[in-house]
Formats: sequence, structure tokens, C-alpha cells
Amino acid sequence: MAMEGGAFFGSPLRKTVRFGGTLRDVLLKHEQGETADFELLKHQLSDPDIKDAQIINWLHEFRASVVHLTKDVEELVSILLKLPWLRRSQDVVEEYLDFLGNLVSAQSIYLRPCLRMIVSHFVPTQVIVREDGVDFSDSDDDEENLSGNFKACHRALQTVARYVPLTPLFLLPILVENFPFINKSESTLEYYVHNLLRITVYLPTLRLGILELIVEKLLKLDVSTPRQDIEDAEENANAPGSVEKTTEEGLFDMEEDEETEKENQGASSESDVMAHPLAERLDILMTILFTYIKEICYVNGTLDISNTKGLYRDLITIFDKLILPTHALCHVQYFMFYICSFKLGFAEAFLDHLWKILQDPNNPAVIRQTAGNYIGSFLARATFIPTVTVKACLDLLVNWLHRYIDSQDAGTNAYCDVALHGPFYSTCQAVFYTFIFRHRQLLDGNLRKGLAYLQNLNFERIVMCQLNPLKICLVSVVNLFAAITRKYQLVFCYTIIERNNRQFLPVVRSSNGGDSVQACTNPLDSFFPFDPYILKRSKKNIDPLYQIWEELSAEDLQDLTKPIKKNTTEDEDDDFLKGETPQNDGMLGITPSSYDSNILSPPSSLGTPPPGTYVQQHL
Repeated sequence: MAMEGGAFFGSPLRKTVRFGGTLRDVLLKHEQGETADFELLKHQLSDPDIKDAQIINWLHEFRASVVHLTKDVEELVSILLKLPWLRRSQDVVEEYLDFLGNLVSAQSIYLRPCLRMIVSHFVPTQVIVREDGVDFSDSDDDEENLSGNFKACHRALQTVARYVPLTPLFLLPILVENFPFINKSESTLEYYVHNLLRITVYLPTLRLGILELIVEKLLKLDVSTPRQDIEDAEENANAPGSVEKTTEEGLFDMEEDEETEKENQGASSESDVMAHPLAERLDILMTILFTYIKEICYVNGTLDISNTKGLYRDLITIFDKLILPTHALCHVQYFMFYICSFKLGFAEAFLDHLWKILQDPNNPAVIRQTAGNYIGSFLARATFIPTVTVKACLDLLVNWLHRYIDSQDAGTNAYCDVALHGPFYSTCQAVFYTFIFRHRQLLDGNLRKGLAYLQNLNFERIVMCQLNPLKICLVSVVNLFAAITRKYQLVFCYTIIERNNRQFLPVVRSSNGGDSVQACTNPLDSFFPFDPYILKRSKKNIDPLYQIWEELSAEDLQDLTKPIKKNTTEDEDDDFLKGETPQNDGMLGITPSSYDSNILSPPSSLGTPPPGTYVQQHL
């Protein structure tokens, strides 16, 4: 008896419903203006010490009285939606899911609040910890609990969608509203994006919208982290005496898993962390996106063509809408590079898509030029594209160039002008760039046959035409093209290069005020979308598919002793385009196609912008 008494007194008291009468009676009294029991009910539901058994009893009664949960008792339903159901027993979770299904089926006015409640749990609840005068936020759940919570949330969404077929229509705007700001912690962004992608599995009609939302946020991260900023941050982090972090960096790194840090002491994983805080976020999210693409396309280790086609169609739609119009992205566009690597047919479809954009005169010139940049960079860098496909693309591009020259020879516009012939110059640069990277493969095996193929391309006519592409294309591309074509006696470019050097293009405005005369090293506003990928974690998906620049032989390099235009910035990376997007120490001309250009456009190509369109360049 003593033991029983001790067990009895030591056990917590079970709370009972104290509002008197049934829930239906309380709701009916509320409709008649008697609010005392109703207020007591709200108070008890808000009790932080509420027990599982009590929640189950209440939810069971609410399910039976759901027809009475009209807009008049919206405040009560709001309290129900705030119940801590995720951290309860499985019985509570099951009862709550049944309640949600009954609620949205009987009272559609609560569909949006239910969806908002579920989505709010896509990121862990944060608690604030203050250390040394600095507030740190961290999750109050461990990984195991979070996984269970997320699983329950997705079950809740599926339950709601089963009762309300229009759920996807209402859900997407809520997902957009709740997307965390890009300066939130890495884990917050990671959890949210992971949960968004999980929705696409059971609500496939939302996949395009969700992928577009994610890519849009990745794009904002990308344009906020220029390549030079990332490289500078890495260089500073690796410099001697750079152990200490700034307060801001400490805040960004606050959620690094302690166990991971212990495992990585003196090992490689620690070196995978990006020094630039926004680049770290971008790296994590790109890794998630690559993983998602592979898991959708590969089923049990085998490529599922139907799944891949569907995902490819969604991604190419997003590419056209968001990626193609954005100037000088560094990393986000690689989702197309990655999915195209799964099967040659997708790479060829991507090239064909870009080719149609490039040759269509109804498209804006800047979009056509960007399509040319993508074609050249993709052909040069993708190791999964065979030589036969490279030749087929070169044939298309070069034949189009010759037809374009034919159409201009007899006209009044047969002179060098970026504004008039931008797509032509972009295509020329794509051809030159591809040739620089692929010339060894084009000549491999049978030198005589390879040279015959290159001679049939008739580079000489393109180089010598009145449109003068060597004057417009990037200096680094032009000089390497000239060196390699001279070695194989395909065309001699140096007379034209030297003549062009004496006719440099001026710019009018200087950051120091007044007029200045400088050489514009990038009149096309060119960039190569598939320049080296430098995010440490996610680059592991790209490196096996990527063609790095192979240094030229000493014989080839002798030809590079020819004069190069002034103001050409040289990079110190492994890539041949030493500073592929040249930078000038002047004012920055913003074009409609550019988020953050690093170049100056000549007045002859885009018109002299008014003073208000100039912003101070930050290098």
C-alpha cells in the first residue's frame, strides 16, 4: 500500500475539461451571447502545461462539432492552430491530422490559416542565446526530432490537399511569403528549401512554381556574391594570422554543428566551408538542388528518361525566365549544366534551344548575345559533349556567320558596330572560344582530316570581313585564337589585331570626374557562364564533368608575345582567360540586362548613358 500511495502521490494530476457541458453546448452559448464558458475554454487551450490526453479529448470533441467552427469563433480556431502538436505523442499527432482534415473540409475559410501554420514549421523553432553581448539563435530540436516534425508537417499538407483539391493554388503564395531572408542562418535556409522540394514529390503540379521560387532566391544570393568577392574572402581566410573572425562572420557561422567540427579537426571537411557567408549559403543550397535533380532523374540507380524529361522542361522554363536575362551569374546556371550531363540528348536539346534563341531576330539583341555566350561556354567546358556534337554546332554557328556576312556585304551597315551586329560578334566569340578549348580534339587522330575540316570553316573570311570581329571580342580570346590558328596556318590575325590596337574605343566618363580616354576591353559586355565553379561542396558534382583549361605548349605561347590591348586585366587562376571579364577603374555603366556588370560599354554600342545611370564601381 505504501508503494501504491507513493506512486499515486508522485504522479502528476490529470487535467480534465473544466468549462462545463459539451463543446457543442459552449459554442451554442457563445452564439447566444454567453461568453463565460467560451473564454474559459480559450484559456485552457492556451495552457502551456496542457497534457496529451487532454488535447486528444478536446480534438475529438472539436472534430464532432466542426460545423460550429464558423468565422465567429475564428479566435478559438487560431488557438487550436497554435497547439504544440508536433512535440507530442504520436496519438496527438494522428488526432490533430484528423482534426485538420475535418476542419478544412467543413470550413474552407480556414484553409489558408491551416496552410500557414504547417509551413511555419518548415524551419525549426528558434531560441535566443546571448553570449558576450551578442544574440545567437539556435534550434531547440535535435536532428531526429526535426526529421519527425517535418515528416508530420508533410503528412498534414497531404491530408489537407486530399480534402481540398485546390490546396496547391493557395499553398504556393504562402510558400513565397514564408521564404526566409537570404541573411538568415544556413540551417534555416537549408531546412526550408529541403521541405519545399519535398512538397514537389506529392504535389507535382507545384514543382515548376517551387523550383522557380528556389532558383529566384539562389539567383539573389549569386548576384550578391561576385566571384572576386568569394576569391578575396578565401584568400583572406587562408592568409597567415587570419584565424580570428569578425562578429558578423561569427554570427553567420553560429549554427555549425559541434560534432561536425570535432570530426573535422585537422581534416578536409572544415576546408569545405566557404569563407564568404553568403557564398556558404549558396553552396549549401546548390548542393541540395543538385541532390534533388539526381534523385528525381535516377530511380534505383538507373536514369528514368520520363522523369528527367519532365524535370528538364521545368528547368529550361526557369532558365529562360530567370537565368538568361541575368547578366554575369557565377553558379546558379550550373543546374542546366548538371542535368544535361545525364544523357547526351539533353545536352543537345539545350544547345538546340540556345541556338534557336540566338538566330531568332525577334528576340532582344542582348538575349541573343547571352545565348551565344552560353553556347560557347557550354561547348568548351562540358566534357560529356563528344567531338562530333562540337563539330555539328560549329558547322551551324559558322554557316550562320557566313550567311550573316553575305547579307551585310551589300548593305549600308557593313562596318564595325556592336549596336548593329551584337549577336554576330557574340557568335564569333562563341566559335573562337570553342575552338580554343577543343582544337586538340578536333585535330586528334587524323591531323590531315582535322585540318581539312577546320579549313572548310573558312575562319579567314570571318576574321577579314568588314564587321571586324577581332576588334570586338575579348582580347584574351582573340590573342589565343590568333596564336592557335597561326600555328596551324588557318588564318593570320596579327595584322588586323595591330591595326585594331591603334583604333582603341574611348569611354567618356571617369570616376575622377571629367573626361578620360581608356580602352574598352569588353565592348560586348561578354561573360562566360560556365567559368570555373568555385563553391567547395557543390563543385564536387561539377568537377567530374568539367573541362579545365590546359596550358598551351611553348611553341603556342611564342605567338602570344604579340601586343595586347592596354588595360587588359590578367587573372592568376588556372583558367586561360586571365581575367575573363575585364575590369576598368572607371564608372560602371548599368545595362538593362545586368545586375552587377564589371565592365564599361562604349558609347558607340549602347549610347552614352545619362549621368544618373552611373554608379560607383566597387572592386
